[in-house]
Amino acid sequence: MSGYSVFLKKQQSKTSPTKDETDHLISGPLSESMKDNLQQLQDDMGHSVDLIIREIESERLGLQMAFVYIDGLVDNTAVSEFTIQTVLDETSLITDSDNKPDIDELGKVFKHRAFSVGQISKCSDWANLYSRLMSGYTILFLDGCEEVIIAGTEGGERRSVTEPTSQTVIRGPREGFTESIRTNTSLLRRKIKSPKLWLEEMQIGRVTMTDVGIMYIKGIVGEEIVTEVRKRLSNIDIDAILESGYIEELIEDTNFTLFPTVYHSERPDVIAANLLEGRVAILVDGTPFALIVPSTFNMYFQAAEDYYNRFDVGSLIRLLRFISFFIGLLMPSLYVAIISFHQEMIPTPWLIKLAVQREGVPFPAFVEAFIMETVFEILREAGVRMPRSVGNTISIVGGLVLGQAAVEAGIVSPAVVIVVSLTAIASFVSPAYNIGITARMLRFLFLFASSFMGIYGMACLLLIILLHMCSLKSMNVPYMAPYGPTILSDLKDTLLRVPMTLMKTRPKMISKNNPVRQSRSASDKQHHEIFWGKPADAASSSPSLGTGRSSTSKANEQPEPSEER
Repeated sequence: MSGYSVFLKKQQSKTSPTKDETDHLISGPLSESMKDNLQQLQDDMGHSVDLIIREIESERLGLQMAFVYIDGLVDNTAVSEFTIQTVLDETSLITDSDNKPDIDELGKVFKHRAFSVGQISKCSDWANLYSRLMSGYTILFLDGCEEVIIAGTEGGERRSVTEPTSQTVIRGPREGFTESIRTNTSLLRRKIKSPKLWLEEMQIGRVTMTDVGIMYIKGIVGEEIVTEVRKRLSNIDIDAILESGYIEELIEDTNFTLFPTVYHSERPDVIAANLLEGRVAILVDGTPFALIVPSTFNMYFQAAEDYYNRFDVGSLIRLLRFISFFIGLLMPSLYVAIISFHQEMIPTPWLIKLAVQREGVPFPAFVEAFIMETVFEILREAGVRMPRSVGNTISIVGGLVLGQAAVEAGIVSPAVVIVVSLTAIASFVSPAYNIGITARMLRFLFLFASSFMGIYGMACLLLIILLHMCSLKSMNVPYMAPYGPTILSDLKDTLLRVPMTLMKTRPKMISKNNPVRQSRSASDKQHHEIFWGKPADAASSSPSLGTGRSSTSKANEQPEPSEER
């Protein structure tokens, strides 16, 4: 304790502790003295009022115990009824007996017999103790024992499972992730009821110690992808992880790109579908958004509803998304290029009308489009940040009033207002919000390129962006797959979606070990059984009488139901 007192004196003269001092504060072995342990615990936490310490003493045994937990992080019923009360009952039984066990024996009794909660473990160091205490566990201290008993009593107020707000669907599940990582893992296990769905957890953040989990399906995912995810997560050395966006930026292959290379979603069905394709999900405690790696450019135009409707409906809507993306990306710059450099492309009657509209406008077409795009971005951001009750009203009324007033004042022409409005509407069609932001940023680059060299400048910039996209990777997987490198078998779920009966294989760049998704032939069935085994009813069936053939072979003749994407 002397070293610890010296450390506290140093702390009084410093405003911010260094990393080594912070590590010293929460590391080291426990003491045999319960009083010293509780005193250090209170000093470390600054005598916080939500730190609950309940001391209990057995006079006959001469035993002192203390239950420690954080108010608001635990389930009060589990603490009072299933932890404290059961220990007291067990202590009374031990008191009535003639044989008084020692401290180690008593610890074993409490660990194996007294606690009626699920998760029971022992701990002998401060780092592990603080990690469990801040996660909602209850700690039992025994005087004279260097170990503590940890009981799983997590609870507290949490948001219930509700409908996702960022990815809504007309047909499909209405459940979304919450801020609890354990709730999110349970939602995925309800979707994929397979023991091959594996979960690994670690804590990232020296101060926040945020729980981060990676989930994948053993036998489908490539081991090199899982290894790469583990490596990048373990290399993170930061003081705080408050949202999955921290993880997303820290594990990207490159930060110098406008395109997102880590996919995120708050829908369990979307994450489950990507797990079935051989990807890895990263779940962060405290956020309803889960990450998916590796990701490809095509993923940002796929929506869950594409697979809940017929293939023709899903293909039409997806094709519409790609068209809308290019409209939102190129339409303002195309207008500026045609008006400024390529008037011969406009029919004469329309060119005369445009010339009449622009007669009183003092600015060139580029300045017009730039002003209107900037004003619309300001209105959109204001609508998001303002209170929800008035945000939509402000953005709609502001757009109408400012647009009409700008036209009447002669600042911009009506054609520019139409172009910017159509561009804004098209930018909302993409199901992934982050790819829409990419289009918004690139839109200004295309405006500058078209103002200098017209359509030729747009074509050059488009070629540069395309080459940049082909150079990107996500967890060492090409970002533009299956377009580049071209994989013909994976083109069945890109611009258009083929019927489910034809989607027999998983993406080859993602799942190389187990590409069969849907069995249709005997060889496919045999390949499927290598990874997943034979069905339980087929394995336990007995030979049928009179035919000389087993019912297993008959079962194998029936086509297996296809998995959902």
